[in-house]
Amino acid sequence: MSAPLHIVRASPSRRAFAVGVQGILGLLLLWIALASPPADLGWRAFLVVAGVAALLLAWRGWERSGVALILDADGLRQEDGTWIAAMDDIDSVDRSLFTFKPSNGFLIRLRRPLGRAWAPGLWWRVNRRVGVGGVTNGRDTKILADALSFMVAERDAER
Repeated sequence: MSAPLHIVRASPSRRAFAVGVQGILGLLLLWIALASPPADLGWRAFLVVAGVAALLLAWRGWERSGVALILDADGLRQEDGTWIAAMDDIDSVDRSLFTFKPSNGFLIRLRRPLGRAWAPGLWWRVNRRVGVGGVTNGRDTKILADALSFMVAERDAER
């Protein structure tokens, strides 16, 4: 691993708000299922399953959004060593207004599919697209996207 060029962490207030909203949703769904359950057993089961799923998603979001994203000469990875996208796999970086991307974030287009992965609130990867952002500070992710764009352009100019 080379020296970090840029490090992005989740904003504590955004992280707490996102996880709090999901947790409250889960608790409300469970409360509705228990306090005033619908007559139909199917709807009751749906409320319980959706409530538990929302609580599990909130927990996973809290765990996964606690790590930093690190950009270095080799590519983009998490602080714990999980690779998001290697530099050789990155085709382009897109921050434009109408791009399907996370809030305060950007989209990376890859040269080849790297499989699915997800750190709720921080980044996701589906097929040849990686979305970075969500609970991160918009200023930090803009700097990260600009640095990554520059590195991709510089790499492509050398070829």
